[in-house]
Amino acid sequence: MSLDSVPTNTHGNLDEEISQLMQCKPLSEQEVRALCEKAKEILMDESNVQPVKSPVTICGDIHGQFHDLAELFRIGGKCPDTNYLFMGDYVDRGYYSVETVTLLVALKVRYPQRITILRGNHESRQITQVYGFYDECLRNSLIMFLVYSMAMLMFGRPLQICFDYFPLTALVESEIFCLHGGLSPSIETLDNIRNFDRVQEVPHEGPMCDLLWSDPDDRCGWGISPRGAGYTFGQDISEQFNHTNNLKLIARAHQLVMEGYNWGHEQKVVTIFSAPNYCYRCGNMASILEVDDCKEHTFIQFEPAPRRGEPDVTRRTPDYFL
Repeated sequence: MSLDSVPTNTHGNLDEEISQLMQCKPLSEQEVRALCEKAKEILMDESNVQPVKSPVTICGDIHGQFHDLAELFRIGGKCPDTNYLFMGDYVDRGYYSVETVTLLVALKVRYPQRITILRGNHESRQITQVYGFYDECLRNSLIMFLVYSMAMLMFGRPLQICFDYFPLTALVESEIFCLHGGLSPSIETLDNIRNFDRVQEVPHEGPMCDLLWSDPDDRCGWGISPRGAGYTFGQDISEQFNHTNNLKLIARAHQLVMEGYNWGHEQKVVTIFSAPNYCYRCGNMASILEVDDCKEHTFIQFEPAPRRGEPDVTRRTPDYFL
């Protein structure tokens, strides 16, 4: 679906919905359902390795921290004035997962060529049941999104079904490989990823799982991940993968890093984290990575937005491995 193919009145409706979401006001259940159906039509035409052109701004985890996402847009520029690539984990942990992910999906529908939204390990039915999104949907009277009885399957789960269509990875100018987690011992080439059937719940193991769960490590070779899913991979692994696929950099998210970004493997891998003061208590900076027309890299760090009335809810101790 191109921008030109979207009727003008649909644009008007979308603009109104985006304006409402930018005020951190959720859409109605019916509006979310309609939005997710439009998003599916766009996402199903995107590749498992979605090509992206520069200039583009690459972002890491958001985790429901809506006001910090608004701060990100203030610093990086509004969409569509700035092209964006988000690397997953839009939900859980923060107080506003529903508004956060709905806004990003709405921007994807409104400006499909200007924003790319990849899948993270938290865009998963099982993970969201544990780490906040499920409970938030209940509080927002959106129970049918995440109820798993056969009766509810008849009505569908709009956001969860939409998650299944998110691309797994992206490739910026054929040089920067972007994904949420990391590499897999089952994947040697990008063509291996292109051949996946991604429209499914995230498996407990296997290459699709690894892309969303793995982490770089200081040790060589493959290792067992302390997360219980995916692997750790050393510099020798990332160097071989980059060489085989003619890549210059692997950009990924998935890990809290105190400065908002962290280089690894002799600057062949970079971790980007875009949720400042993660879980409203970790004290970290956030960052985004701007890739300009000349493919030059600039990191922009930012601090949390002023808090705007988040509920005083005591959260469980954050599990940094998730």
